[in-house]
Amino acid sequence: MKKTFPILLNIFIMLTTVAVSQPKPARVIFFGDSITELGVKPGGYITKIKEALEKKGVAGQYELIGAGISGNKVYDLYLRLEEDVLSKIPDVVVIYVGVNDVWHKTVLGTGTDADKFEKFYAAIIKKLQENNIKLILCTPAVIGERTDNSNQQDGDLNLYSQIIRNLAEQYRCSLCDLRKAFLEYNLKNNSTNSASGILTTDKVHLNEKGNQLVADLLLAELYSN
Repeated sequence: MKKTFPILLNIFIMLTTVAVSQPKPARVIFFGDSITELGVKPGGYITKIKEALEKKGVAGQYELIGAGISGNKVYDLYLRLEEDVLSKIPDVVVIYVGVNDVWHKTVLGTGTDADKFEKFYAAIIKKLQENNIKLILCTPAVIGERTDNSNQQDGDLNLYSQIIRNLAEQYRCSLCDLRKAFLEYNLKNNSTNSASGILTTDKVHLNEKGNQLVADLLLAELYSN
């Protein structure tokens, strides 16, 4: 028994040391609307990010959590911030919102005015930064893919995207400028000036190529964080 105890003690110390030396995976929460809700489905952008991490052999370094709810606007995110994000103690939060704030103004009459959008968005940023959480802000990509500025919400999308760019600079957050990337992609690939079918299925929600583009852009931001 006297010889067994030191052996067991050494094994315990070794196992404890190994457990302590293994870094905790970075917990990343994707916070948004139906685009993000679909992102965890097969072929979705969050799923594609996970698959890319697995191919690179670093999947164990990240824990990806989808927190998207269809129809959400910026104030919906603010209202569920505590329950759906802060309670999970994330290391990084990707905020991808704005499409419904713009779209619903004309479709349902329940959108978000630009000044209120900025105030709610800033409040979310402040609350997350108070908890030492790194942020990646995404501009809303498209509501219609025509390249001649004839999509009904182009003006508001540009305005709200600029608000997010300004907030990213003001609060020193990482920025994933999907609006800019989607516009550039469509200029090169939408020769027929189609309203959808290039990066989206219905002017808003992402198709295979759209999900891949978002995944690639966000992966670059995750690596830089």
